[in-house]
Amino acid sequence: MNTKNEVVCARIRLKPDSLPLVREWAAYIAAHREEALRTLEAEGVVIESVFLDTVEGVDYLVYYMRAPSLKKAEVVAVKSLADVDLYHQNFKKTTWEKVSRLELLVDLDRSNT
Repeated sequence: MNTKNEVVCARIRLKPDSLPLVREWAAYIAAHREEALRTLEAEGVVIESVFLDTVEGVDYLVYYMRAPSLKKAEVVAVKSLADVDLYHQNFKKTTWEKVSRLELLVDLDRSNT
């Protein structure tokens, strides 16, 4: 099946002093990997990666996600009652300060060939 996936990358400015909570969140997701993968499957997400970046003492997350429908993924995630999703939603409220979508310049995806 040759289905084109949508892709998004965002840079999230973190609230000051939230790095310990970020590391705690990453450890939680790793410890609950199977549940997290099931929720991504329900959302239709095929790839979700998160990177930590620090620029001039300010911490950022860089989020990369690929799915057939990013809108569907968002709707399903917001409605989810899975523990891992509830944890993630609380994490976002606690640590995220500002989200900026990054401009996609090149997207080479061999999975659709």
